[in-house]
Amino acid sequence: GRDRAHFKFCLKGPSPSSHMAAPSTAAFALAASAAPRPAPVQLGAVRFGQTSGPAGAAAPHTCGPSALGLCAAAAAAGAVAAKASASGRRKAAVARRAGSSWAKGRNLVGTNTRDNSNEPPKDKKISILGSTGSIGTQTLDICRQHAGLFKPVALAAGKNVKLLLEQVKEFQPDMIACDESVFEQLKAGVAALGISGYNPELLSGQPGQIAVACFKDAKTVVTGIVGCAGLIPTIEAIKAGKDIALANKETLIAGGPVIAPMFEEYGVSMLPVDSEHSAIFQCLQGIPKGGVKKIILTGSGGTFRDLSIEEMKAMDPDELRKRSTTHPNWDMGAKITVDSSTMMNKGLEVIEAHWLYGVDYDQIEVVIHPQSIVHSAIECQDTAVLMQTGWPDMRLPILYALSHPARVPADLPNPRDGRNFDDWWKGEGTDGKMTFKKPDLEKYPCIALAYKAGRRGGTMPCILSAANEQAVELLLNKTIDFLEIPGILEAVMEKAEAENKVLLTPNLDDIVEADRWARDAANVVVQARKKQAA
Repeated sequence: GRDRAHFKFCLKGPSPSSHMAAPSTAAFALAASAAPRPAPVQLGAVRFGQTSGPAGAAAPHTCGPSALGLCAAAAAAGAVAAKASASGRRKAAVARRAGSSWAKGRNLVGTNTRDNSNEPPKDKKISILGSTGSIGTQTLDICRQHAGLFKPVALAAGKNVKLLLEQVKEFQPDMIACDESVFEQLKAGVAALGISGYNPELLSGQPGQIAVACFKDAKTVVTGIVGCAGLIPTIEAIKAGKDIALANKETLIAGGPVIAPMFEEYGVSMLPVDSEHSAIFQCLQGIPKGGVKKIILTGSGGTFRDLSIEEMKAMDPDELRKRSTTHPNWDMGAKITVDSSTMMNKGLEVIEAHWLYGVDYDQIEVVIHPQSIVHSAIECQDTAVLMQTGWPDMRLPILYALSHPARVPADLPNPRDGRNFDDWWKGEGTDGKMTFKKPDLEKYPCIALAYKAGRRGGTMPCILSAANEQAVELLLNKTIDFLEIPGILEAVMEKAEAENKVLLTPNLDDIVEADRWARDAANVVVQARKKQAA
């Protein structure tokens, strides 16, 4: 495994450090567009196309023209040999990493993002999973505002056929997928559009989602499907060589042990669309290796941030349920809004940060910031704290993930009132003010549960995430009350330990099974609690 990794290093050049790496801007270029590394070729340390070895390596010897030919021949011969046995070694290496260094976290964002140009993309073709959802519609807003830079060529949605057909009429993608239950409506609707010469491929269900994720012409896939449903399509997109613009938290939270090694294996990149992780990624630009001391995730505190736990317990349960689906700062879907109200979203982002940036859980901190102007921060070793600020608007993280490393000129006013950020600096009313505080873990116990699940590792984060999805669904259909959610999740985690359901080095089938088990376990826990209460 080490020999193969060494040979891959020789051909492609070094990748950023895997632990607490904070690469410079030059280190964050897309591998697919990285320029070939020129001669001279090194001996001694055997680094082809590098002019100096890594710290601690033997001083490299630079070849002359004749030696260069021998090195090239050796490289070609090595490539043939490597290809002949790559499949078996690749699987073995991936399996080892899944149970060793990958389990401790790696810098996924820095793995294959190596471009260093401010040249904006031209007609970059993208697929969108969840095109009618919050992320999907805002991604299409970006495509609309930046025609000529981005082109949506494949769309996957759920049951909102009316909105999907509006998107189809405007963007005319080559492939369209929807939920199986509304497939006939989609077919009839596309035919009724009457667009001359337009014959898109129409699909449904998970096979349709996978086909959209793997669509041959797409360079990047925006994963906007909520929950663990986005896991399988994302895995298939990686296998198909697609770069990932990640908006789905559960993909890494549930599937981190399986997905993490795939970015090196398939040579693709992952860039975060989530506002907090995009903020961290932006703050990391230009920070040298080892320069970061801590990652600081900010959260608004949700709709109950100004209430004490005693006041919440005294409220009518139906009022709590209603308020838990509204957010004071962000416009999001129901599930994500409830997660914000419990602050489970922040707990899940802690696990996500562990995988995205290769940091230990002790180096990740959660801070409540009610104004949602600072989207997250990093603390450097010299105590400097770098923050990324702006309106609470997902369009900037989406734009940056699609255009990285370029900074594309954009007009992104406040999505709620249309103001430019210049107005905020005037300090009128609530503008110009920022406050921060540590979260009350008695009021927000889901944060501690997420840290516990992340440190436990293996399938436990998947179990927590799936149980939370089920609990939120039970809340929305009025089966449980809002304040029951943390207790249900804790009971499911205890049940998982008691029944030995936590596997430390899971494969994909193990993760899918853990997801299924956790949803069922949440239902069992709820039924038992109701029976006991009766």
